[in-house]
Amino acid sequence: MREQVPTPAESLKDRARAALGQRNLVLVGLMGVGKSSIGRPVAQQLGIPFVDSDAEIERVSRMTITELFAAYGELEFRALETRVIKRLLQDGPRVVSTGGGAFIDESTRQQVKRGSLSVWLKADLDLLWNRVNRHDERPLLKTENPKQTLENLMNERYPIYQEADLAVLSRDVGKDIMVREVLAAIVEGKTAENKMP
Repeated sequence: MREQVPTPAESLKDRARAALGQRNLVLVGLMGVGKSSIGRPVAQQLGIPFVDSDAEIERVSRMTITELFAAYGELEFRALETRVIKRLLQDGPRVVSTGGGAFIDESTRQQVKRGSLSVWLKADLDLLWNRVNRHDERPLLKTENPKQTLENLMNERYPIYQEADLAVLSRDVGKDIMVREVLAAIVEGKTAENKMP
């Protein structure tokens, strides 16, 4: 009986799953970069659960992110976000999609670094703007010039996102391509130093 040779897709997901081990895979990056839309199929490929930290925050607080910002302000929201992510990271392995500001918070970042593999989904301004300006529920973009605000957030946050273990360039391509690139990054270990332009 001949041994069945795995297809390239099967072997990539198997190798990525082996490289991840018992760690959580934490997706970080700005709003609109695709953390949730890519995170779900990545989790499916890896055969582990997916959780969106923003959805979990809304579930436990019984309020939307916008309502939380309006009622309590960003500082209180970040404190709640830190507590929720800490709880989510206690179980694993799983894929965790985080809000754009989560990894910026020092204590959340340290929690992620303690036993998870973090992947920064990086995108350019035009791609992000095309994605986020279709929606009106982004509390941080409720400003006079939201595109400038988004650019300011990129300038502030990108140096911190570089602390993630791996990075993948988010582009306007099919989800299957992005999922493959995330799995390949896990296998190849694309570090912050060689993260792309």
